[in-house]
Amino acid sequence: MTPPLIQVENLACRFDVSPGWASRLLSGAARTWVRAVDGVGFSIRRGETFSLVGESGSGKSTIARLIVGLERPSGGSIAFDGQDLTAATGRRTPAVRRRMQMIFQDPYASLNPRWRVRNLVAEPLRHADSGNGGRAQERETVARLLRMVGLAEPDGEKFPHEFSGGQRQRICIARAISTRPDFLVCDEPTSALDVSVQAQILNLMLDLQRELGLTYLFISHNLAVVSHVSTRVGVLYLGRLCEVGGREQLFERPRHPYTRMLLDSVPDLSLSGRARTPVSGEAPSPISPPPGCTFHPRCPLAEARCRVERPEPRAVGPEHEVACHAVEEGRG
Repeated sequence: MTPPLIQVENLACRFDVSPGWASRLLSGAARTWVRAVDGVGFSIRRGETFSLVGESGSGKSTIARLIVGLERPSGGSIAFDGQDLTAATGRRTPAVRRRMQMIFQDPYASLNPRWRVRNLVAEPLRHADSGNGGRAQERETVARLLRMVGLAEPDGEKFPHEFSGGQRQRICIARAISTRPDFLVCDEPTSALDVSVQAQILNLMLDLQRELGLTYLFISHNLAVVSHVSTRVGVLYLGRLCEVGGREQLFERPRHPYTRMLLDSVPDLSLSGRARTPVSGEAPSPISPPPGCTFHPRCPLAEARCRVERPEPRAVGPEHEVACHAVEEGRG
């Protein structure tokens, strides 16, 4: 097997949310940290779509920002095509930035409203030092990119406010693929769009993946979207991966109680009458997560061991791992 394009090992990130130093001095309080990502590891092979799912606050977007270099990890490593990105000092090299791009969640906020579309799409080309051959070649490249995402060449002279939400996300996609990257991080790229427009954008992304040989890290809380686009799926809970497996494995034979409860939260259109246990209660605070398995306060299978011992990922099938004491002991 070829080595993975992305290899993440024991990735951690925490944020200081302490009050100001004067308040801490007067109160005698210690610093307060949020554990946004806590020992996450996964790999992404070339040409596949690896999706991360989980409730809000589970650490999905933080992992995306860590991989593209918008945040610094507190521990662990991120390797891109065999190159350790966490060992590099300073900002990412132009070569790495060219090969790794990101599509953000909100197309209304990620486009500069003062710039014409042709400048928005061309900006990565100008910073990538890709030898675009001057302004004439740049205009030709921008026109080609706009056509690839379903827009027209004259749209390059317009401003973002003249487009709908779906069209703005097409502009964001054109900008992301302008440097011919190998890897795209897609942070909930359809969550701000209407349902009908979501399908168009997802189909466009799948077409571009086949045409350009792209590799995706796809982040979403919409399980229907994830089942449509994914090759493999990782389920996050409170900054930790509780289950990783192929799309069919995870959606047809989920093993972790949290994964099963997430899938039970999806409306059952077949009206099968199967007993369902949707996720209930609130996720614990990432400032002071519970000991042992962080899911145990909400888990119907939790026992004494779950409250004191952190479960480690264990293989339960080909490329299928679960971090759960109940599954390991045959209770789930």
